[in-house]
Amino acid sequence: MAIDLLFKGGKVVTATQTFKADVAVKGERITEIGLNIKPDSATRVVDCRGKLVLPGAIDAHTHLAMPFGGTISADDYETGTRAAACGGTTTVFDFILQDFGESFPDSIKRRDAIAAPQAVVDYSFHIGVKDVANGLIDTMEDAVKMGVPSFKVFMVYDFGVTDGVFYQVLERSKNIGALIAVHAENNEMVNMLTSKYLSEKKTSAWYHYMSRPEFVEGEADVRAIQWATSLNAPLYIVHLANAQGMKAVTKARDKGYPIFAETCPQYLHFTNDVYKRPDGRNFVCSPPMKGKESRDALWEGLKRGDIAVVATDHCPFKKSEKNWGKNDFTKIPNGCAGIENMYPYMLSEANKGRISFNKVVETCSTNTAKIFGLNDRKGAIEVGRDADIVVYDPKANVTIENKKMHGATDHTIWEGVKLKGYPQATYSRGALVCENGKFLGKKGTGRFVKCNPIKLTSPDLNNMK
Repeated sequence: MAIDLLFKGGKVVTATQTFKADVAVKGERITEIGLNIKPDSATRVVDCRGKLVLPGAIDAHTHLAMPFGGTISADDYETGTRAAACGGTTTVFDFILQDFGESFPDSIKRRDAIAAPQAVVDYSFHIGVKDVANGLIDTMEDAVKMGVPSFKVFMVYDFGVTDGVFYQVLERSKNIGALIAVHAENNEMVNMLTSKYLSEKKTSAWYHYMSRPEFVEGEADVRAIQWATSLNAPLYIVHLANAQGMKAVTKARDKGYPIFAETCPQYLHFTNDVYKRPDGRNFVCSPPMKGKESRDALWEGLKRGDIAVVATDHCPFKKSEKNWGKNDFTKIPNGCAGIENMYPYMLSEANKGRISFNKVVETCSTNTAKIFGLNDRKGAIEVGRDADIVVYDPKANVTIENKKMHGATDHTIWEGVKLKGYPQATYSRGALVCENGKFLGKKGTGRFVKCNPIKLTSPDLNNMK
């Protein structure tokens, strides 16, 4: 059989193994993996000697073109997915925010109309829940049938849900093949502490952290886990950033409950010291970076397997917008860039020996596909799956500079961070979309990927096919 594309002579990295093999692609799918596949049968041969061949990353958490804080996040579906591609990410999950009175299927249609003509790599959605009254909760199942089985509740912000609504959607999710994700922070504590510091005229970026310290997130994590375990419903905690919450996740998982935690590279790399910097407002996101104890706990949780997914919470804003809060932390739009930096950063940490390359593939790709219902198409170098493939050069030395990034932002919190190794080329369903830092894709070629209904009954993902 003729081959369109042959990755020759590299080492394939999966979540569990690293082995030398060639990878053959026909059309958009991987068709063969083995030693000494004949290159004369291939239309194009990619020399991967000395390189790693990895599945494209899946970013489970992005906010593209999202209205927030009086503005809209800087990256739209074109620039955001372009940056993703150049960082080795080949699928992104973006968050739809349901409007009040809007059915969940209508929210999907509304958002997909924006994404479809712009995206340069494949994408799917989660739905942020605002309103389940007047029968809208019944439309959750319709969304699952449309290929969007994951929903997010916010315990914070003025559009956050009540505890009762959170419990309702958790209960409903068990029976319809859905998964509930949660942004866990104690809203009343955030509001009280914010008012306190403003009244004391303590308004620098440091007080963004002080208004949302460890216990504000940790307490909400514990509460969310208690409700999920009382129902034996699966729960996905987004952007976990604190030691108390990490401990609660581990405890629940050790008891056999299907609790899954996500963290982000910014919580693994930075601490709350960034808020003392002159440019501290650029690092403002919610939850904020925490202390060293929390950072260390997240790394241990990642190594132990209690952090299931690494994602970005990509929600960047321009410097001029961040400067709105120069003298008042409450006016700083919350969010940072990371969609182009996640995979390179995590792979660099593996290259430096902190974790294994297998763990990076597991948490940045394979687990994400398993949890969110893409395990038949994405997340692994495997025959029959989409040819979402990254060729990684472990010998490259790269210093992150915003001027070399491919998004629409004018700064990055990752400026000056030195990486050991870097993605050399990214392929989306067999099409080369980035090579040696040059974007080669085309907007509108990314496709909406329908996710299968989600059935998570155990914290163990290793036995999922």
